[in-house]
Amino acid sequence: MTTEVPETEIVTTWRVACDGGEGALGHPRVWLQIPEDTGFVECGYCDKRYIHESFADAAKT
Repeated sequence: MTTEVPETEIVTTWRVACDGGEGALGHPRVWLQIPEDTGFVECGYCDKRYIHESFADAAKT
């Protein structure tokens, strides 16, 4: 049994837009705010995880 790992992107801003990245096959664009205490946010549509660059090293462990 394999578990699919959601896509992850390191970003430089605390607010990001996600549209699924698949053109017409994506999802409506949503704006996500990365909490400064956790350093990441996940899209409610596609589960993509956005990690702020200041937390990138912690995410690798």
